[in-house]
Amino acid sequence: MPMQASATSGTVRVWDWPTRVFHWLLVFCLISAWASHQFAPKLGDLTLKWHRWNGYAILVLLVFRLLWGLVGSSTSRFANFVKGPIFTAHYALDFARGNKRPYLGHNPLGTVMILVLLAFVGVQATLGLFTLEHNEIVAGPLKRLIDDATTEWVSKLHVKLFDYLLIAIGIHILANTAYGLIAKEPLIRAMITGRKPEHTYEDAPEAIIDRGVSLRALYCFVAALVFVFGGITLAGGRIV
Repeated sequence: MPMQASATSGTVRVWDWPTRVFHWLLVFCLISAWASHQFAPKLGDLTLKWHRWNGYAILVLLVFRLLWGLVGSSTSRFANFVKGPIFTAHYALDFARGNKRPYLGHNPLGTVMILVLLAFVGVQATLGLFTLEHNEIVAGPLKRLIDDATTEWVSKLHVKLFDYLLIAIGIHILANTAYGLIAKEPLIRAMITGRKPEHTYEDAPEAIIDRGVSLRALYCFVAALVFVFGGITLAGGRIV
């Protein structure tokens, strides 16, 4: 039956604050990356400095999320929501038959979408490290590691993949909206407030979020910074 909270049932915790901050920062950085490239001449940023720093920020966020998927709160850990293809197929069939099994965190179909988006964004941002813009002035910090022919191919793919990324993001938004209407789950609101109505969920009754979440998030963020900027520097790249 649809998930509804009674006047006395209240809400339960579902997302810790680092997961929510990551989500909305990634949304902001993706929009900013597109705008900083699309309108660079009008912004007077011919060297695409804003665009490149957006790319660095996206890479840091992605590495942070990978680390947080290992040590974060219960609903943020990959081990707790990444399922196999057979399990996901069974869930999809049940959902198609009208058997809506609510999940506290990511449901199996939502997990597939999340993993696809993270992979898309990760490949897109990584390719940006090796690109050369059409004006042949702006180059990624690791462009020197590949030859000119490969650079040309990577640069074209970097642009092309963004078109597919936009399609994937559009599908993600539509799917969340549709799922919220059909299953009566406040997915978007939960990613803002960190809470959902109390209910009998398939995966857990409530997220386990301990007091050390902020310190672990800080460690993961610092580690992500070191990995991205240290990795680029060790590979001979220059952060500009």
